[in-house]
Amino acid sequence: MRLAIIGLPNSGKTTIFNALTGGDYQTSAASSGQFAINSATVRVPDERVDHLSQVYKPRKSTYAQITYADVAGLDKGIGEGGLAGQFRSELSQVDGFLHVLRCFDEPRVPHPYQRIDPAHDLVVIDSEFLLLDLLATEARLGRIEAELRLKGSKADKSLLVEQPLFEKLHAHLEAEQPLRSLELDAAEEKLIRGFGFLTRKPVLALLNMGDEADEAMPAVQLPYPRADLAAIQGALEAELAQLDAADAALFMNEYGIGELSRSKVIRLSYQLLGIESFFTIGGDEVRAWSFPAGASAKQAAGLIHSDFEHGFIRAEVFRYADLLELGSESAIKAAGRQRLEGKDYLVQDGDIMNIRHSS
Repeated sequence: MRLAIIGLPNSGKTTIFNALTGGDYQTSAASSGQFAINSATVRVPDERVDHLSQVYKPRKSTYAQITYADVAGLDKGIGEGGLAGQFRSELSQVDGFLHVLRCFDEPRVPHPYQRIDPAHDLVVIDSEFLLLDLLATEARLGRIEAELRLKGSKADKSLLVEQPLFEKLHAHLEAEQPLRSLELDAAEEKLIRGFGFLTRKPVLALLNMGDEADEAMPAVQLPYPRADLAAIQGALEAELAQLDAADAALFMNEYGIGELSRSKVIRLSYQLLGIESFFTIGGDEVRAWSFPAGASAKQAAGLIHSDFEHGFIRAEVFRYADLLELGSESAIKAAGRQRLEGKDYLVQDGDIMNIRHSS
């Protein structure tokens, strides 16, 4: 999973990036107006992997991973001016956005609009992304129409399917509605997948608060689906990320912080993107695998190795919750809770799987 951290200049994106990754970047990704990016991959904390490792004592424990990309500050005008190819490519290829909204007042770091108004800041970038997607649909429609006009009946028949779909996308965007609020079927989703539309991606809006624990969250509404909202004390948590576990625990207790935002943001991101985890176990390795909710056992096998998907026979499955309750695989089998599942079985979060496959 790869998430881009976006926001206006001076919103605290790099501070949030440091809080989430344990990094120590002192400056933002912006560099002389050119495309620039800080990127880091971090381990996804999972107490289930911890427990499975205690039970099986493997040579290696592998946690799921998530990558954060801190991209240069965005602002009004990027839609009309367009984005540099590499910058647009980065934004198009991520799975979702963490949109940092500034809620702290710091005179030494002026807000680009000279006022703290996160609701306004949200609309600024949303509007620019909407314009970029609108221009992209117009460009694609222009190419489709040109090819149909040039080749006539010899044109690729898929264009006749694509054209009404892009007309629908264009009309939705022209009505100033992001594409994440447009219902599409599976075939339509597949057709637009390669275009990386920015307003189709899920958004987790992060309110970057000041250091006061009792500071009230401002009223911010996310006027579209596939979005969520969370508050984070960015500067404070960036400091916490630099401490060892014992010092961090004391610090958290002093400031009344019950959970590090790193864990909370990952959890909310998984929920927002519909990502779940299954596990493989053994003496060599205990490993967490991230998969999109609704994946079949055969598709899940392909995440482990493409040969497992092609040669899939059956999946031996039991639940982590059952292992936690009964204590051992032998007790699970005795209780009749281990199952053999076929290729169409829909994998559940917390499944422990052993894939039977032909070589």
